[in-house]
Amino acid sequence: MSKLMIALFVAAGLGSAGVNAAQTYAPKTTVASTSASMTKEGYAQAKKDADAQYKIDKERCSSLSGNAKDICMAEAKGKDDIARAEAAAAYENTPKTRENARIAHGEAAYKVSMEKCDDLAGNQKDVCVKEAKAALVRAKADAKVDRVAMDTRKDAAVKQADASNEANADKRDADYKVAIEKCDALAGPAKDACVGNAKARFGKS
Repeated sequence: MSKLMIALFVAAGLGSAGVNAAQTYAPKTTVASTSASMTKEGYAQAKKDADAQYKIDKERCSSLSGNAKDICMAEAKGKDDIARAEAAAAYENTPKTRENARIAHGEAAYKVSMEKCDDLAGNQKDVCVKEAKAALVRAKADAKVDRVAMDTRKDAAVKQADASNEANADKRDADYKVAIEKCDALAGPAKDACVGNAKARFGKS
């Protein structure tokens, strides 16, 4: 095989390594991304399950050595971090915890990729490290954009509700003034009754 062909295969391998890592830790659709929140008991169980799985994954790594073991341990820790972050997001169900869950995916992929880069040398390793860091930057940036968008929508909804409440209050005050004004056409007990009815109807004291 020519040196050119070897170089092309190496370059292709480096490019696919980052893609594979990103796919391995790509955010999945979980309860954290739905409107249903996890119960307190469910959250506690999810953390226990994460602990149990982490122990199993670490045990699988014990038969390995060198960088292969380092990669295995990074994968095990990444899965644990993701499981915990997603459980927190499902339990608290806030834009920030959902952002943290997405970041956990990116950081897990980054740490595994960095361990894999240790198997390389020279420029190949440098490129591998740069790609891993760039992928982490993208993951964090995307997570922040989504969180800000959710915050903005929430703020807009709150402002709209406040404006609607204020508008309704203004309209009720205006209608109350009209009702009171109509009472002025009356006199004596009839007027008193009219005013009393108006106050009761519009919640005035």
